[in-house]
Amino acid sequence: MARLSSGFVIAGAYADKIRRTMFAQLRDYIKRDKEWGQKIALAVAQLNRLLYSVLVEQLKIDKGDVVRVRIEYDIDEAGKNIVWRWDTLAVEVFRRISQEQVDSIVKQVTAKAYEVALAAVTYDVSKLGETFDGDIVFSIKLGEREVGAAIITTFNESLAVLKRGAVVEPTPAIFEKVRLEIQPGKSIEDSLKSALSLVMQAARHVGYDEALKIMNAIRERVAAAPVEKIEEEEEE
Repeated sequence: MARLSSGFVIAGAYADKIRRTMFAQLRDYIKRDKEWGQKIALAVAQLNRLLYSVLVEQLKIDKGDVVRVRIEYDIDEAGKNIVWRWDTLAVEVFRRISQEQVDSIVKQVTAKAYEVALAAVTYDVSKLGETFDGDIVFSIKLGEREVGAAIITTFNESLAVLKRGAVVEPTPAIFEKVRLEIQPGKSIEDSLKSALSLVMQAARHVGYDEALKIMNAIRERVAAAPVEKIEEEEEE
C-alpha cells in the first residue's frame, strides 16, 4: 500500500500536481518498463475525473482556492495497474466551507467512484474561426471555463476529422486524428461534442503544460488570444 498527497495547492493546479507526484513516486517502475507510464497516466486521469466531480461540479470551488488531496493506493505489479483505495480519499478545501460539507460530498462521490472516474465528460464547443486553408478551430468549454481547443478538417456533409485537440480539465489530455461521422440532421459541433465526451478513453494523458501548449497553438491558427497558464502556488 502507498499514499498520495498533493500537498497544499491551488485548485486550478491540483490535477497537474497529482500527476507529477504520482510519476515521481513510481519513477522506478517506469524506468523498468515504459508500459507503467501509460498505466499510471490512466489511473491519474481517473482520479482527477473524480476530483473534478467533487471540487468543481459539487463544491463549485474557485481556481484560486487552496486544496489538499490524499488517497491510498495499491500497486498491482503482475497486472501493471494502480488500484485506488477510494474509501481512503480525503479532500480538504481551505475556504469558507465546512469540512463536514466537504466530507459529505466526498463520501457520496466515492460511493460510486468507479462510475464517476470513468464517466463521460460533457463539453460545450464554439467556433473560433477558420484557418487560411479551410480548417475550423473550436474552443472547448466546461460550463463557463475555457478548457481546450480543437482543429477540424471537413471532407463533406457527413465526414470530418478532428486533426488535433487538447483539454486541460478535468484532466490534461491530447487527442489526434479522430474520425467524426456527421449524422443526418446533426451539426459538426454535435459530432465534436460526442467525440470529446469519450476523451478519457481515447486521449493521451499528459501534463498540464503540454496540453496548454497545444491548446494555444491551435488557437493561434485563427489569431485567438492564448489562454494563460494557471500559476501554481503551494506549501507543503
